Order: sequence, then structure tokens, then C-alpha cells
Amino acid sequence: MLARPWLSCLLLPAFIVSVAANVAPTFLPNMTAVKLPEDLPVGAEAFWLAAEDLDNDPLTYGISGTYAYFFSVTPATGEVKLAYTLDYETLYFFDVIISVTDHHNNPKEKKLQVIVDDRNDNAPVFKNTADFSTSISETLPVGSLVFSVLAEDKDTGPAGVVRYFIQEVIPSTGDSKYLFSILPNGSIILNGSLSYNNKSAFYQLELKACDLGGEYNNSFIIQCSSPVFLSISVVDQPDLDPQFVRELYSASVAEDAPQGTSVLKVEAVDRDKGINDRVTYRISNSTRPGWFDIGPDGVIRVSGSLDREQLLKDDEEVQVQVTATEEHPNIYGQEAKVSIWVMLRVTDVNDHKPEFFNCSLPACTFSPQEAQANFIGSVDEHASTRIPIDDLTMVVYDPDKGSNGTFLLSLEGPNAQAFSVIPERAAGSAEVQVLVRAPSLVDYEKQPVMLVKVVAVDSVSRNSSVAMVTIHLRDINDHRPTFPHGLYNLSVLEHSKNGFVITDGIHASDPDTGEGGRITYSLLPGNGADIFEVDPVSGNLTVKNSELLDREKQAVYYLTLQATDGGNLSSSTMLHVYLLDINDNPPVVSGSYNIFVQEEDGNVSVTIQAHDNDQPGTNNSRLYFSLLPSPYSHNFSVDPDTGLLRNLGPLDREAIDPALGGRIVLTVRVADCGEPVLSTEVNVTITVEDINDNVPIFSQLSYTFPVMERDPGVMVGVVKAWDADQTEANNRISFSLSGGGASNFMIRGSVLESGQAEGHLRLASDVSLNYEAQASYNLTVSAENPDPQGAEAKAGIFVPVEDVNDEPPTLDAASLRGIRVTENGSQHGLVAEVVARDVDTAAQLEVQLVNVLCTKAGADVGSLCHGWFSVLANGSVLINQSEAIDYETCDLVTLVVRAYDLTTDPRFQAYSDNGSLLITIEDVNDNAPYFLPENKTFVIIPELVLPNQQVASVRSRDNDSGSNGAIVFSIFQVDFITEDGTVIPFQGYFRVSTSSEANTFIGNIELVTSLDSTLRGIYQVTVQAQDRPSVGPAHTSKITLNLFTVDQSYRVRLQFSTNKEEVGANTEKIMAALAQATRTTVYIVDIKDLDSTARARGRSYLDAYFVFSNGSALTLDELNVLIREDQDSLTQLLQLGLVVLGSQQSQESDVLKMLTGSIVGLGVALLLVIVIMTMVLVCVRKSYRRKLWAMKAAKEARRTAAGVMPAVSAIPGTNVYTSERANPMLNLSTKDLGFESQSSSSDLDHISLNSLDNNSVDLEKDKQETKARWRMSCCLGILTWGPSLKGWGSGQS
Repeated sequence: MLARPWLSCLLLPAFIVSVAANVAPTFLPNMTAVKLPEDLPVGAEAFWLAAEDLDNDPLTYGISGTYAYFFSVTPATGEVKLAYTLDYETLYFFDVIISVTDHHNNPKEKKLQVIVDDRNDNAPVFKNTADFSTSISETLPVGSLVFSVLAEDKDTGPAGVVRYFIQEVIPSTGDSKYLFSILPNGSIILNGSLSYNNKSAFYQLELKACDLGGEYNNSFIIQCSSPVFLSISVVDQPDLDPQFVRELYSASVAEDAPQGTSVLKVEAVDRDKGINDRVTYRISNSTRPGWFDIGPDGVIRVSGSLDREQLLKDDEEVQVQVTATEEHPNIYGQEAKVSIWVMLRVTDVNDHKPEFFNCSLPACTFSPQEAQANFIGSVDEHASTRIPIDDLTMVVYDPDKGSNGTFLLSLEGPNAQAFSVIPERAAGSAEVQVLVRAPSLVDYEKQPVMLVKVVAVDSVSRNSSVAMVTIHLRDINDHRPTFPHGLYNLSVLEHSKNGFVITDGIHASDPDTGEGGRITYSLLPGNGADIFEVDPVSGNLTVKNSELLDREKQAVYYLTLQATDGGNLSSSTMLHVYLLDINDNPPVVSGSYNIFVQEEDGNVSVTIQAHDNDQPGTNNSRLYFSLLPSPYSHNFSVDPDTGLLRNLGPLDREAIDPALGGRIVLTVRVADCGEPVLSTEVNVTITVEDINDNVPIFSQLSYTFPVMERDPGVMVGVVKAWDADQTEANNRISFSLSGGGASNFMIRGSVLESGQAEGHLRLASDVSLNYEAQASYNLTVSAENPDPQGAEAKAGIFVPVEDVNDEPPTLDAASLRGIRVTENGSQHGLVAEVVARDVDTAAQLEVQLVNVLCTKAGADVGSLCHGWFSVLANGSVLINQSEAIDYETCDLVTLVVRAYDLTTDPRFQAYSDNGSLLITIEDVNDNAPYFLPENKTFVIIPELVLPNQQVASVRSRDNDSGSNGAIVFSIFQVDFITEDGTVIPFQGYFRVSTSSEANTFIGNIELVTSLDSTLRGIYQVTVQAQDRPSVGPAHTSKITLNLFTVDQSYRVRLQFSTNKEEVGANTEKIMAALAQATRTTVYIVDIKDLDSTARARGRSYLDAYFVFSNGSALTLDELNVLIREDQDSLTQLLQLGLVVLGSQQSQESDVLKMLTGSIVGLGVALLLVIVIMTMVLVCVRKSYRRKLWAMKAAKEARRTAAGVMPAVSAIPGTNVYTSERANPMLNLSTKDLGFESQSSSSDLDHISLNSLDNNSVDLEKDKQETKARWRMSCCLGILTWGPSLKGWGSGQS
């Protein structure tokens, strides 16, 4: 320790020379790291290099290192610009070496860490889309997981957080729209119930993933993935009962059907269509058990004896309940079944005959015991027809149904002719009546009692029953007056005088005598009763009213003459009185006669309708027709008998006086042939009508009118025609068109003068012609009169369409089919032909390239491929830059082309629709694998590393696709570099395994066998990455990893005042405090108790390594400095029992080392006295300038605050400390004093510097102060001086 104060004086000459020379520039303290956004444009300012030089020399800046190609630097200003695009996902940080020189000193270099700041430049990408399909049960509960998807976003922060969306559910119905939902973790959840049968058996979900958005190109954007589709199949479950295929089953069966007869087949099906379980049947209920059963095929058969008559109260029906059950239970473990009632109607068989019963409906019970065969009744003699027999109650009953229960009734027996029976036909049951049929046969005087048999016969089986009816007759007054004849024909002249006797020979007779035989005559009221009358006693018929006796009003009268006896019995006879005719009526002409007839072909043929009311067939009514003379009567004739009026030749309208308007009036006389002759005259008006007997004529037989296409409503041409008829009705002309395409034209006629017209032919206002659709039209124009039966004239119209270049060209879809081109100059020249077409005749076409789209894996990559291909005007697609075609930058080139017609009319579109020619770039193995930069330092502590343990890793990619991009790793070479640079080959100590994640392949390097823990140096492991192409040679790349070893010399021992159990319990707290103080990773090797016999302050010790991320480790002295610098950590460690800090060997012989150190120190102190005296003499002779520098150094030293300093320097042989007592070698804060110092770090250094002010040295005083300080330090404890004593004792200066 006594040697330390004099070391500064020993090194003072070198110090003075250093500060007098030119000082090298230094970078500003903040030039340690820089952060750049990955979307920083190439050429933009990245950062500035800043250094300071105390000499104010011009500075020159530079950048070097592996990744220096990312930047370009302006040497004079230090401005750094981006030269190559950054990509956070490929390289998120790296180091470059920045340098500055003043051209006087060696360049100063410094490592600058470049941190790439992520930007939202990646959209989420779904993983494993090839497996996007699943099947789910239709009974899946609501809220269940259906499927899980995963989308990854290479970005970080919110830009790498993925949100999921369901864009659409197919089929898109009201039920399915919200049937599924997706959670933030990509889980797709069922929101509603499913149904295989009632909803859908298949769903397709369109999914999309978006990030939360982030900054990109100075704006906030949200990136979304391309949509993907998830197919979901619904699996049917047995959750539905079966269903009968019909809602109602009914059938009929005869009551005599034998057992086993098939009646009806029912059928039920499983409503779970996806399962279609087998269905069995049974009869579960019946209104007539045992009558029917059912087989496994669903056929209902007769199983017992049937009797329809037992079902009369049941409407002749048997109700059978059929239950259909599925073979397997449903999902609830229950039977899946359904029941239906089947109606079976039992039809009748004719097994009964009709029988008679003495009762009245509906009170009849029809029991078999009540059937009877004898009945009694009575009736008056000569009762009128259909008078029923009194006191007869007879009912016939047949229990069969329909035709089987229908029976026929008839009468038999000796008196059956006198009576009839009703009903003659009945069904089921009916009341029977016997009626009088022949009253004359019902005569009491002939037979007082009559017998009839009523026979009931079954209409089908012909089975019958007979009932005997006894009829007693009641006697009555039954004789009436009678006339010899029932009809008398009489005649009388019309208008005979009143009282004229028509007849006196009609008399009636009555066999009754007395009052009953006295006859009185009378005419019954009716037609003619006011014209004729009869004598009541004699019966003579006379005329009562002569005026009314007119044959023309009524030629025959029908009178009823009645004869009544004293018993008020009567009979009658018919009188037909015919009136004889006299000629008292002239002929009568019916209607008026106005006749219209066309000239030329028209004929007059009209019969004069006339009649004479006198008696037909006589001269009084026979008519004679004649034509009275007139100016035009010679042109006509009339038939004298029939009155038919005819023209004698063709009529000519023009031959009639125009003033008459074509009308001819004739007079026809009609006379009878009676005495005297009576006649009547009638006028007949005949109008001769003009006919259309002239056809219109066109001015030309054909017309030609050319028309330009695309001109709607244009005038085409004019046609003319005339008609020779003189009347307007017949010479008016109308025009019409026919022929193909006539609907595109319209013709409008106009009258020029009487009989002349012209037709204006034009296109419809909304119609224009299209040359490409039809180049010409052949039309027919017709000129006709309004008479639909008239002839028409026709002329041809030829309309040639003149072409206009109006149609846009089109691209042939077949020529736009995608092609494939191999990258890297594999193909040249023509690769495709784009074909353009145009239907116009004068088209001149060329193919134009509209746009080029470059995409890689569906993402737009800008204009990378714009020069690869070209499209000629003739449609030829050529490769321009064959060598530039690169699959890795662009795998799909879309050429957007169109066709252009150079001669298109300016009014119309000259371009076709854009077409896309897809050129797929095919990959070749043209890229070697490359390793991704790793910001990792691999450290091996041989004492702790075990075999099969991973010690390092590499990551590699290959821009090729498929097998061309698959990578396998291998260990190429392993060397061990010792501290002195010796290279020792090591083979077989390491192996590498290959795995992949996304497009990145990972090589995990594992230890095969244990390592020698005494070796110091670096293991250099060279890893080779090789792709595996299917064709051609493989590409390889290599990377060498440095695996730093930490040997046992860095093993540090810490003593604790507690036993090893308590230290082990506090291990985590101790490691946390040590890591906080040292900023290293702490590796604990062992925890043991100390030997109780040893003179140690602690009871246990902890051995550990303290390793930095760069592979270096802390020594004992460096650990001591860092722990004491962090007061919080030191306090915590002291509380945890830390008492001594040292190496494994330093604490074994502390007392011996202290004695040895004291002896050595005294020897060194004597040597230093001699050296210091020599230095003092040299210092006195130095120049004044050197003294000023020394004074400045002393003043700076005096400003340094006194404190507890380490007893030994951090680096053996140096004492480089700032005024803050910080060691820059440990990356702690520094303060540059403006000169390089080699002074000691102890307080003795300050004393030695301060002594330069007086230019003298007080050695004794220094010794005394040194001893005093040593004693004070000993009072501070072993923790403070333990390491210092070790350094002193080992001869450190």
C-alpha cells in the first residue's frame, strides 16, 4: 500500500508528454444507439454523426462493418442517409462501426447500435388454410367451440395484434347471419341452434383478419388479410321422431274378407335424413281389437271375423292406431316413435233378405220375432186412382247397405191388377202403401173382399219375402151420367146470326133412377163460353154472339159439355166447333223493303212477305203478286205465286240517275183470289252500292333507299300510288310494310288528291340500324283500300345499310388464358398472342398495354416487373428482360391490355374492355439460403453445461419456394480459439437439429459431450445451411458462431454469516440483488457451509459466475466495485448475511497474506523513495507550460470528492478513474477531463498531484498519512479491505 502514492510521480513524465500532443477527436456520449423506422425511404436522412475535437481540426466521418451497406455518409458533415431498405421482420437491430479522424491521430472507431422501429407494413396471414374445414353435430350446444383459426402478423405492438371477423355466412339467410361468432383468439363459437333437416347441412364462413392498425408511411392504416373460407358440415343426429308419409290413412274391406287379407299399407320414414333409421310398426290401439294386425312391412291385414252390422253405430268404421318406432333410440336414449289413427271401413255383403213388419217408422225395432206375413185394410169401392188402403201399417226392412239393402216391391194374387204398391224400390227400410190402381175393378157389387200379395225381392240376391193383404170394400153411389161419345166435331159459318142452332143431337144417359137419374146440361167455363150457349134441358147448342164468331181470330173452339144427375154426379164430353171461312180479309204485307245491293256482282233476291187471314188453302187466302210499271221496273221481275223479286241483269251504279243516289223504287201489288177480290200495294226501295273494283297502282315496281346505320328516326324514302275508283270510300289508299325487320320501320300515308296518296318511309324514332347485325333489308310495301276483302298492290323496297365504324373491338378470351414463364432468363422472345377482333368492315386494330400489376403471394410489390414483358401492336407478348424475371420478388405478373380501333367513328367507343393476361412466374433454385442476423451472444460455462443441452441457435431463410426453399442444417467445422490465438479443431462435440416455423428454418445447436472447464477461449462453430431442390444442384451458405467460454478463473466466492440452508432459501433475493448491481446474468455453482475450524467470519459460502451478454465475465475486483457502487443492492446483501467477498483462493490464508504483503510493501516503499526524489528534480526543470498543465490537473483532482474507493484498480496496472470514481471499462458514466490520466485512484493520488504545486515532497508525512488511512480502513471491516489486501499482497501497484 505504501507504494501507491509514489506511482503517480513515476508516470508523471508520460502524462505531461501526452497532454502536450494533438488530441484525437471523440464521439459525443449519445452516439451509442439510433432508432430508425423501417418505412424510412431510401435516400432520406437517417441520422448525423457527431464528434468533438479539442484542437478544432477538420473531421472526416465514416461507417463500416457488415451492415454498413444500409447507409451512405457524407464524410465532411457526418450526415447519414439510408441507402437500402430496412425491414424490421428480417433484421430488427444491428451494429455498425462509426469512425472519425482528424487526420493527425489514428481514426477513432465506435460501435453504433441501429434499432429498426417496426411499422405496420404486414397484413395478417391465416395459418393452415388447407385444413379449413370441420364437421359438427347438429345438436352442438349454443356457445360451443366450432373451430379455431390462427392468423399471424409479423408486425409488433398493436400492428401485430390480430382481430378476426366473419364477413359472410353462406347460405345467407336471416337465421344464418348471426349463427356463428368469432372470439379475439380466433375461436369460432356457435350462437344459435343447428338443424340438419330444417336449416342447412352445410355452411361456409368467409373470414377476415385485421390488425389494430399502426403507422406506415406517416399515416395510420389498418392492414387486413385476404378472405379465407371455412367449410362447416353439419352431422345429422337422431333427434327427431319418425313421420308418416301421409297425414291420413283410410281403406275399405269387405265384411266377408278372409283372414290374412291385405287392407292397407302405411309407411313412416326417419325425419333424420342423414341417418334414415329402419322403422318397425305395431297396432297400439283399436276400436275392435283382434280384427286387424300389422306386419313389419307396414301392411295391415285381417286377423279376425268381420261383421259390418256390428258397426252401424260406429258409422261402419274401425279405428286402428298404428305406432311406428325407429330401430335405434334417439340421442336422449328414448324410443323415437309416432302414432297415427287409421280408418278402416267395413263394406257390406248381401247376407240378409227384406222382411215385413207391422209398425210405423221410426218406432220400428226390426227384431226378427216381429216379422209378419198377413195384413188387413179397407177402401171405398171405386176409390180414385192412388187412393191408399186404409188401416194398413206395413214396413219392409233389409239391414244390408246400398245395393245389397235395396229391394223391389210388387203385387201378386187374384186382385193384383186393381191395386199398385209404393214404393216400388227402396233401400234399408220403407213404409209400404197399397194404392187403388183400377177404380173400376174395385166394385163392391162384384166382389166385397179383395186379396193381394205384396212381394219384396232383394235387388241383388233375388231373395224375397211375401205378405198377404186382405182388403175390405165399402159400398158407395158410383153411377154417373154418360155420353155416347167422348168427342163431337161440329161446324158453323163465321159471323152466323145469334140463336143459330149448331146441333140438337147430343144427349147423355144415367142408369140411376129418380133424382139420381135426372140430367141437367151446361157448358163448363172456358174458351167460347161467351160465344155459345146450351139448353139445360134439351142440350141444344146455339150461337150466342155473332160478332165474336170470327174465324180469323179463332178457327176452332173447344167446349166441354157437362151432364149432371140429381145426386150431383156428373160426366162430360168434348165439343170441337169449327168455323167455316168467308172472304172478309184483304192481303197483308209484312214489313218494309229497303234493299242494298252492290253493283256488278250484286243480285236482288227478296221475297215479298204477305199473308191473307182468310182460311188457308182456299181462294180466299191464295195470293197473286205483280209488278207495277216504273222507270226501272223493266230490269226486275216478280214471281206471281211466291212474290220473289229479282233483277234481270247486272246492276250498274253509274247507269242510275245520280240524283237518285243509286236508289230505285218499285211497286208490287198483292191480291187474293176470293169473291170479291181484295188487294194491297207495297213499295220496294233498292239501293245500288258502289264496289271497290279498282286496285291501287304504285308508281314503281321496286324502290331502293340506302340508309346509314346508327341514325335513329331517319327518313328512308317516299312511295306513291293511285286508285281508279271514284268514291272516296273506295279510292282511299293506306300503306303497310312486311318482310324481315319491318318492325324497325314505319310508313305514314298522306292523301295528295282524290284517289292519289304517298307513303313516307322512315325509321322509328328510337330505332337505328346496325350494319353488323343486318347489312340490308328486303321489305314489301302494300297499298290497299279500307275494304278488307279488296285487292292490294305490292312493291319491293330494298334498304341497304351503309356501315359506320361504330362497334368497339373485343379481346378473344381464349388468347387471355394464363401462361407460365420460368425466372432467371430461362425463356426468351414470344410467349403469348393477344387476339383482338372487330365486326366493323373498316376496322384497324392494335393491342395496347394499359397497366402491369406485380404481385408476390397476393401482395402488390409495386413496379418491380414493369420492364419484364412488352406487348406489340399486333398482340404479340414478348419477354423484354429475361434475366430480370425473379420469382422471389414477383410470382404473378398481370398484363392489363385493351384493343384500340384506329378508324372508329368519333361518336363511338374505340377501346375494348380491359383484359388481363396472367403470367405466372415459375421458381427455379436460384437463391442460396441466408442466415438471419441474431442479436445474441452465446456463452458457455463448461462447469454448468450438460450434454444434449442447447447452447446456441441459428435462423435461415431461402427466398425460393417449395423444395427449393427447404433448408437442412449441418455442423461444417468446430474450432477452439485459445486466448493466445491458437486454433484447435474440435469435432464431434456439437450437433445441430433442423426445425421450421413459417418460412424460417431454425438450427438448434446442442452439446454432444462434456467440455473441459479449464479451457479459456472461444468455440467457433461453423454451421452450414443447404437447400434441397428437386432438380439441379443445391445451394449452401455458412455462418460462424462464437461461443464464449467462461473458465473457473471467473468463479467468485461470497461468504455469508448464515448457514447454507438459509442462503439457499434466500437464493432468489441474493441473485436479484447481485443482478441489479452488476447488470449481469448470475450462474450459481454451489452453496456449502464453511469448515468450523477455519478462521473465517462467515458460516457458509456461495460460488457463482457473473456473465455479461457480450460473453465477458466479472472478476472479483470488478464485482467488488459494482456492488459498492449500488448502495441499495449492498444494503440488501448485507441484510441477507453477506460478510466477505473474494475468490475461491483469496480467503484461505488471510493472515499469511497480510504479513507477506507488509514485507513486500516495505521493500517497494524504499524503491519508491529513490524514484520520487529523481522525479522531483526532473519536475523542477520542466517548462512553465508544463507546470500550468500540472496545476490544471491538480485543480481538477482537488475537485474530486473524497469517498470510499476500491483498494485495488479494476484493471491490474492501471488506475484510470474520473472525478466521479467511475471506471469507463465497466460501461459506467464518465467525465472527460480533457487529458489522458494514468494516476492512481486512491486519495494518495490527490496528495501526490497537489504536491506539484509546491514542487516538493514530504515523504514522512505521506507515510504517516498512509498508515493512518490503513488503520481507518481496517476499522471499516474485512468487507472493505479484503480484496485490497489481496491486491497489495500480490504486488499490485
